[in-house]
Amino acid sequence: MKTIIQAAGKTDIGLVRKNNEDSVGFDVGLGMFVVYDGMGGQAAGQKASTIDINTVIGYFEQLKAKNSAHVISPRIPEVSEGANHLANAIHVANQSIRELPNVTRNGPGWAPPLLQCSAATRHFSIAHVGDSRIYLVRGQTIHLLTSDHSLVMEQVRRGLITMDEAEHSKMQNVIVRALGSEESVEPDLQDHEFMVGDVLLLCSDGLSRYAKEADMYEAIRAAASLDTACDELIALAKAEQSDDNITCLLVQATKQSWYSA
Repeated sequence: MKTIIQAAGKTDIGLVRKNNEDSVGFDVGLGMFVVYDGMGGQAAGQKASTIDINTVIGYFEQLKAKNSAHVISPRIPEVSEGANHLANAIHVANQSIRELPNVTRNGPGWAPPLLQCSAATRHFSIAHVGDSRIYLVRGQTIHLLTSDHSLVMEQVRRGLITMDEAEHSKMQNVIVRALGSEESVEPDLQDHEFMVGDVLLLCSDGLSRYAKEADMYEAIRAAASLDTACDELIALAKAEQSDDNITCLLVQATKQSWYSA
């Protein structure tokens, strides 16, 4: 029986913000999924959000139609061709955002995680910039696949502060890598096997900084559909008084029901 990919995504303005600079976009046919986390409240934030989503999806539409796309980043031999295309799409989006009027150069920027998955090969690739996250729900566990490009996480990686100190730091929002803030941006790239029953969660930090991993796992496992699971995840963040926009995107590999552990 053929593996099927299903997806659902939602974004919410949250409890505090006056506008929503987050976006979510996906094309199941292309196997392309992206969450865009706008940061800093810039005047061009919502426009940049739309440009980022359209640029990334458009890149893969062109790739499918012509079997080629505009390449502006060097090929990385350690990862798959799919991961390299994700990196190139991020470079193209970064270039497009840098050309927008009213974008503060070297400012906070925007943070997207990108996912490309294939039902045929049962593999997925991810590209990540910023502090939005990608989680893998497999069986009875939830795994964080990405590492935040934030000041506090850099300090954790260097042994300067503990994870507990990072979680309570007032510097959590200081991002060290994002789209639009520099002429060039280097995403983290990974390749993984995509097994039947796996659920991938892409989310902005408006969810991940407030909801506990165990609670996110339970919300996904207990929901009757991916769409309902997105509602439950957003409700979790609001219950914890998230002060940011809240965005989540769920992608599942299945042969039957929406979730099979």
